[in-house]
Amino acid sequence: MTGPVVVAEIVRSGIVEGHHYGSVVAMKADGSIEWSVGDVTSPVLPRSSNKPIQALAMVEQGLDLPPELLALACASHSGETHHLEGAQRILAGAGLDEEALQTPPDWPLDESAREAMLRAGGEKSSLAMNCSGKHAAMLATCVHNAWDIATYLDPHHPLQEAIRGTFERMTGEAAQVAVDGCGAPLLSTSLTGLARAFSRLAVATVGAEQRVAEAMRSHPEYVSGTTRDERTLLEAMPGSIGKAGAESCYAVALPDGQAFALKTDDGAARARPVVMAAALERSGVTSEDWVDAETVRRTGEHVLLGGGKPVGEIRACI
Repeated sequence: MTGPVVVAEIVRSGIVEGHHYGSVVAMKADGSIEWSVGDVTSPVLPRSSNKPIQALAMVEQGLDLPPELLALACASHSGETHHLEGAQRILAGAGLDEEALQTPPDWPLDESAREAMLRAGGEKSSLAMNCSGKHAAMLATCVHNAWDIATYLDPHHPLQEAIRGTFERMTGEAAQVAVDGCGAPLLSTSLTGLARAFSRLAVATVGAEQRVAEAMRSHPEYVSGTTRDERTLLEAMPGSIGKAGAESCYAVALPDGQAFALKTDDGAARARPVVMAAALERSGVTSEDWVDAETVRRTGEHVLLGGGKPVGEIRACI
């Protein structure tokens, strides 16, 4: 990879005390690169930013879910009630229950949901793990095709082979296979490839691509959570799609096919929305009449505290 590039500064009491390094690509609607910083052509692991493409492959293999549950198949959900019930609905529709999930037991991502579960005497569960919607959809796809459900995470399973084929078609790049935090096969691509895939989803008007994109547009609270910055950003840009991933990955595509993808080298989640809001600003998206520019900018605010009071910020440098 090329040398690191500063994409955000950590500013406390007017002093820059640190930096976030990373890479960002902005793609035009025609697929050409408008601008980029850092390395946007070497392979990265987009983590959960891959989920909409994985869901697309499942729809192409016969998965048939209502829009809110298809959105959940694309999700790193917060573990709120509607997320847990939605994953259970996907499983029940395939004649399965939580026992079939191979997600590692975890607490809900959402702090309030986690505290409520603790107060109720709950424990970590495979259902509460943020990838359970994707895994439930994988299992449902296997049942539809009479594929083995015990080995659905094997990279050579028919499901995972189909996902890889779709992923490489959408990104336009050959993928390397790793293992994601949830145990599922994780496919690599460059930030340019990731932006290309999201652009193709966003402009689709028919078929499986359109179904996935429309599910994400109509149910952003299922793709992330009711209090998450990703939901706020998408609601401020109607018709757009987006998905964050671990290690500070993020991909967003506008209705016309403009697309943005980023990753910070240190994987710090706090820098992700800051850099994305700045990227959208740099490309003039916030000047568009259909965009709630102030809300977009607010998603990029990260205040640093001192003694419980604001004393600084994470500031984008792109």
